Amino acid sequence: MLQETKRFLSYICPRCRQSVIVEKDLFALAAAPAHIRCPCGGSELRVDFMGAHVSMEVPCLFCGRTHGVRCSANAFLHQKALAFSCAASGLDCCYVGEEGPVYAATARLEQAVDKLTEEEEGKGAFLDEIVMHEVLSELRDIAKRGGIHCACGSTRYNMKVNYSSVDLSCARCGAQMRIPAATADDIDDICCKDTILLRGKDV
Repeated sequence: MLQETKRFLSYICPRCRQSVIVEKDLFALAAAPAHIRCPCGGSELRVDFMGAHVSMEVPCLFCGRTHGVRCSANAFLHQKALAFSCAASGLDCCYVGEEGPVYAATARLEQAVDKLTEEEEGKGAFLDEIVMHEVLSELRDIAKRGGIHCACGSTRYNMKVNYSSVDLSCARCGAQMRIPAATADDIDDICCKDTILLRGKDV
């Protein structure tokens, strides 16, 4: 089996609001810290391999801060797509993974940014009330069927509703999953799920 040697990384620049998507060689990433700058010069994503983990500094469009995030090196190297989120807004701020999933996730995030811009003046409880209602309804249906469980074996979970997402967490081990609830695509995604499996970040 051919070993994957490339990773795609993306974020949205807080200054110019344009998506920054780059392809990086894994050997180069592992050899030295990477600095991924927006062409406008207004932001920079930093990536640093630190043994078994990868540390990143991610500029965030939504809260205006730079988020320090980390994940296992194994997840960074092998997951089809990793998403890192802004705790303040509940929206994703960075993606890492294979070309197709990263481009698709970034396109959906751009839709959410457009919607956020349109509704900034009349901000309600959620980014999109209809989308949130539908996502919560689907989650309740999955839960009634006993479809939410964790890799640790537990079926007990906690739910936190955010502005544009829903956080699920295992009541036993704390494994977490963020369910986006910002666009019509998010409704389609949750409607396709019969079950939801929570996993730890390093799984």
